[in-house]
Amino acid sequence: MSLTTPRTRLTPRLFYRTLAIAEAVTWKLLIVGMLLKYAAGIDTPFSFAAGLAHGFVFIAYAATAVLVGINQRWGFPLIAGAVATAIVPYATVPFDRWLERTGRLEGSWRIEKSDDPRDRSVIDGLVRWMLRRPILLGTVFVVAVVGVVAGMLVAGPPSEWGA
Repeated sequence: MSLTTPRTRLTPRLFYRTLAIAEAVTWKLLIVGMLLKYAAGIDTPFSFAAGLAHGFVFIAYAATAVLVGINQRWGFPLIAGAVATAIVPYATVPFDRWLERTGRLEGSWRIEKSDDPRDRSVIDGLVRWMLRRPILLGTVFVVAVVGVVAGMLVAGPPSEWGA
């Protein structure tokens, strides 16, 4: 089964856009949680949950930007730029719109090797191999995101990393 069968229709564009919007939504939740906690002095479980949701979606968005960027052959600077937009509140949505306008989200998943010399890289081959196994890819994706978020929870809040 491919990622673009009529049953799933999970195109690179839809996958990227979903995470870009989710990242903006969790920014809103995080900001509301921070306002409640620091401006209003109301420390509720909502603040922690908003931070956790934002952290999870932030990492998922970054992983999605890398995966879609490799599939769409963006190049390192554009992939890094996509990941960096998650640092600025709400920046993922206008960046997604720019990617759409410039045609950088066009096409389907590149599952088959082509004559393009870029298809010879080890990373590109690994991505194609994983794309042909969507259940495995999804599992690895979720486990990796959860693992990074768990590691960050152990490390503590980002505000305390340099302290």
